[in-house]
Amino acid sequence: MDFTDQRLSYEKGSLDQQSVPASPFELLKGWIGEATEQQVQEPYAMSLATCGADNKPSVRIVLLREVTETGIVFYTNYESAKGQDIAENPNAEVLFFWHELERQIRISGSIAKIDADKSAAYFQKRPHDSQVGAWVSQPQSGEVANREVMEKTFNQLQTEFPENTAVPTPEFWGGYEITVNEIEFWQGRANRMHDRIVYSRDCDSSESAVSWHTKRLLP
Repeated sequence: MDFTDQRLSYEKGSLDQQSVPASPFELLKGWIGEATEQQVQEPYAMSLATCGADNKPSVRIVLLREVTETGIVFYTNYESAKGQDIAENPNAEVLFFWHELERQIRISGSIAKIDADKSAAYFQKRPHDSQVGAWVSQPQSGEVANREVMEKTFNQLQTEFPENTAVPTPEFWGGYEITVNEIEFWQGRANRMHDRIVYSRDCDSSESAVSWHTKRLLP
């Protein structure tokens, strides 16, 4: 397959360094809000890149569940391949891409588990069958002989935890927060003259008084 002649001209928007807000989180929330209004499918889906002690990068889609004052939160299995990467190297990057808006956002920072009580509170909000399904993944990414083994385990758990009964939060499951150090906002433009504005956290910022500086990058 040859895609060398396939290309689009991006002409839906612009991004001016002089008019962006002081905080990247304001722009982040604004862009996610616009993606939601434009009915982009799962605008909170993001590619998460991690790299463990083996120095081999790994990427997969996870779902953003919260934007905090300092970062972004997602939930997963702590014993998964990404959980192992994070345990070995607490640096990560995520990417949002919304083709309909010709925009992408790259977020990089340090990653750590959130409070267990907060994870449990979110777990209990999930649909019952999703809660049960989380217990099947022991560990997530682990090898399984076939789908029938998975279905059998799921059905056994459904019997143990029928509908309208409490499903305990697994100790191996919970949330991570990426504390943001840098965010790049990318707006596609015609003639490959894309707008790229990067927010970087000032090195002397404290948790209580974070300040940011911006710069424009060449496309």
